[in-house]
Amino acid sequence: MKKLAGPLIAIIVLVIIAAIMIVPSYNKLVNLDEDVNQSYAQIETQLQRRVDLIPNLVNTVKGYASHEKEVLENIANARSKMAGAQGPEEQAAADSELSSALSRLLVVVENYPDLKANQNFQQLMDELAGTENRIAVARKDYNDVVSIFNRTVKRFPGKIVASIFGFDEKEYFKAVEGAQQPPSVDFGDDVK
Repeated sequence: MKKLAGPLIAIIVLVIIAAIMIVPSYNKLVNLDEDVNQSYAQIETQLQRRVDLIPNLVNTVKGYASHEKEVLENIANARSKMAGAQGPEEQAAADSELSSALSRLLVVVENYPDLKANQNFQQLMDELAGTENRIAVARKDYNDVVSIFNRTVKRFPGKIVASIFGFDEKEYFKAVEGAQQPPSVDFGDDVK
């Protein structure tokens, strides 16, 4: 019995030490994982807000710019892609396409001074600008939390705990390639 007591005590001590190291790391990863999910939900909320504002904006512009059909169709298509996008990479690509289409719409608006003076249009544009700011803040907050999570998953003892419990690095919300370039707008005028 005494021969078993020594190794048994050593095993118990090792289990206690392992638990002291693993439990806090596991709990930290769970908390960070939830922070990432919450931050991502904020991005989705703001993107949805923008998608919901766009029909009102488009309908307001339609009354003034009925012959700008292609621009309005591009916005509708981009909005549909945004609504169906899944995951940060797909949403970033759809967001970029929607932003580009909205930029072209704003160029169209420049051709209609009466539209720019319309109170409903101005209110929608203010709401859209506010939403764009919220999206930028939500993306930054999400990427900040993802950075903390990823560093925790890569560092010791988090790396061991993450591999045991299946915590993988999270994907950043990145701009798609070419998003730094302003969109080109061509209304088919052959100006030489």
